[in-house]
Amino acid sequence: MSEESLSPTRRDLLAASAAAGAVSVLPAQMASGAGGENAIRPFRVNFPEADLVDLRRRINATKWPERETVTDASQGVQLATMQKLAQYWASSHDWRKCEAKINAVPNFITEIDGLDIHFIHVRSKHEKALPMIVTHGWPGSIIEQMKIIEPLTNPTAHGGTAADAFDLVIPSMPGYGFSGKPTAPGWNPVSIAKAWATLMQRLGYTQYVAQGGDWGAIISEVMALQQPPGLLGIHTNMAATVPPDVSKALAAGGPPPAGLLPEEKFAWDGLYDFYKNGLGYANEMALRPQTLYGIVDSPVGLAGWMLDHDIRSYQMIARVFDGKPEGLSRDDVLDNITLYWLTNTAISSARLYWDATHNLPPAGFFDARGVKLPVGVSAFAEEIYQAPKSWAEKAYVKLIYYNQHPKGTHFAAWEQTAPFVSDVRASFKSLR
Repeated sequence: MSEESLSPTRRDLLAASAAAGAVSVLPAQMASGAGGENAIRPFRVNFPEADLVDLRRRINATKWPERETVTDASQGVQLATMQKLAQYWASSHDWRKCEAKINAVPNFITEIDGLDIHFIHVRSKHEKALPMIVTHGWPGSIIEQMKIIEPLTNPTAHGGTAADAFDLVIPSMPGYGFSGKPTAPGWNPVSIAKAWATLMQRLGYTQYVAQGGDWGAIISEVMALQQPPGLLGIHTNMAATVPPDVSKALAAGGPPPAGLLPEEKFAWDGLYDFYKNGLGYANEMALRPQTLYGIVDSPVGLAGWMLDHDIRSYQMIARVFDGKPEGLSRDDVLDNITLYWLTNTAISSARLYWDATHNLPPAGFFDARGVKLPVGVSAFAEEIYQAPKSWAEKAYVKLIYYNQHPKGTHFAAWEQTAPFVSDVRASFKSLR
């Protein structure tokens, strides 16, 4: 990968933006481009062909274990799924297509608190577009958000009106993708949230909203708690709404509190299963991320680790590699895994779990945090848990939008793009 310039001039920025397919460049971007600590440099992706040749060589040289001794996924990612994935990865997946998609939108790098932060920045052609910063999670990346860029920035071509338009800022979290890798502890949701506010200010936005899932949901909520100047509200597709009595019962291993409504019991079941069977990856990364040398050295090892996030997402991805149509394709899945491989971010991304565990007060991932700003919630049925409206109303005192969806896993923007876009538009109508 390469940066086009370390300190581009105004002309450089405009040319790079036009080459990347940008609608326009903010004046703040051009002013910052002259150099100095706030410089914003255009960025393009171009991995050497030798890296791709080495990747395919390593996939083909995989040393396979024997098949699992059960007929389901209770022992982890199944051998048949991984071998189908590896065969397609080595023979048919084309990273260059993904690279071209990334380079087709404006990409930039800027330094915040001593670390290079990569971000996509696409402005709408509509003058009153609402700025929004969108944050991915793990095992995701900016690739999760690529499908939402066009319908959110160009709504009139995608079933909306000019009043639905957004300017989008999509950063790579520290240690992820094309952002820098922290060399010392301290990058966690609190510091990332502050960095995102700095980024939006540096881009010249005086009012904006935030959106996220997974770590992106937590970072967006922390931003709402910090209430930086200009943040109007947030939208989350992985809401943190779990009440204290439910959180306490989960920590104790059950049973659930008495009197749960049917949708609350459904949420409990998802949470209970995740905490009992699905936290292996998170525990290892929170406690011993540096030990994960195998996923840095083996692409198939990395793929297996990333697929084993939550059971419903895994089952959906397994169906994809069985040839069944889903919201994600085989190329979608492998684009994301390949990005982690080529950027060598398996361990640097994992350290976010360690940093959040060791440098912040203890808190449940899904516990209600007391957010006071306006919040929109999309609750997808196959998420780790589908946040009930009753819990959301208590967790968010200014709940401005809530919608349940009968389908959709952990990767809502990526997998269920149309309903996700519709919800984001609806969530922020009252804040424009």
